[in-house]
Amino acid sequence: MATEAFEDIAETFEFLDDWEDRYRHVIELGKAMPPLDAAFQVPATKVEGCASQVWFLPRIEGQGAAARFDFQGDSDAMIVRGLIAVLHALYSNLTVTEVLAVDAGAELGRLGLDEHLSSQRSNGLRAMIGRIRKLATEAVA
Repeated sequence: MATEAFEDIAETFEFLDDWEDRYRHVIELGKAMPPLDAAFQVPATKVEGCASQVWFLPRIEGQGAAARFDFQGDSDAMIVRGLIAVLHALYSNLTVTEVLAVDAGAELGRLGLDEHLSSQRSNGLRAMIGRIRKLATEAVA
C-alpha cells in the first residue's frame, strides 16, 4: 500500500537507470521540502540513531485508529533531507492504522535505496521509520 506521492517517486526511479541520477533526485526532493522551523529543532523532536541531525515534528489530526498522520522533518545532511522527503511521500496523510500496515522495507526496496546507502544511512533510515511507527502507535492508543 503506497500513496500516490510515493508511487510518483517509484515511477521516476524506474526511468533513472543510473544510481547517481537517483541519488541526485533524492537530494532534489529534500531541497523541495519546506525547512523545519529552528524552534522545533529541539531534543524532543530529534530522531536518535541517525549519524546526521534529524528532527520529526508529527502532525496528527483526529483521534484513535482513524487519525490522519503527517509530519514535517528536517536534517543537516542533504541526502537525509531527501530520505525524509521519501518517507513523507510514503506515510503522509495515511491513517495511523495504515501507517502501521506499511511495509517500509518492501516499499523502499522498490527504489533500490537499501542497496546503495551506507550502513550508517541505512541505520538512520530504520531509526526514522521506527520513530514514525512509534508516533503512529501512540496515536492509536
